[in-house]
Amino acid sequence: MTVEGGCHCGAVRYVLAVDAAPAIYCCHCLNCQSWAGSAFTQSALLPDGAISVTGPVIEYRFINPSGHESHQRLCGTCHTRIFNTNSARPGLVVLRAGTLDESDRLSPRLHMWVRRKQPWVVIAEDIPTFEETPPIAEFVATMLR
Repeated sequence: MTVEGGCHCGAVRYVLAVDAAPAIYCCHCLNCQSWAGSAFTQSALLPDGAISVTGPVIEYRFINPSGHESHQRLCGTCHTRIFNTNSARPGLVVLRAGTLDESDRLSPRLHMWVRRKQPWVVIAEDIPTFEETPPIAEFVATMLR
């Protein structure tokens, strides 16, 4: 199976080295709302090296309040955020799931930071929700089911 995606303008494309479409989660925290310019973000965790990118990628780096360094990768033309890495999660890539070519075929496995969600967002009753960041064991178990 080939899983592909890219930016809004098409200048950046990527291919994922995975056997199936990745599991996604939604985050409703204020930082994600600000980054997305929307009510929440859709993301997928991938092993580092699972994404092969072509096109003009630029990098925006910053230090989080926790002291960890975040590396955001964006299209150099339209500035769509494609993925990021963070020193707090070595070996992992956070893919912006809305950039997947078939993102409309994916359903989130969980929603986090729902205490900050917009009041008009309705989450299906069968999807696990967490008021803030879920405990890592629950997050992993839910994402790997």
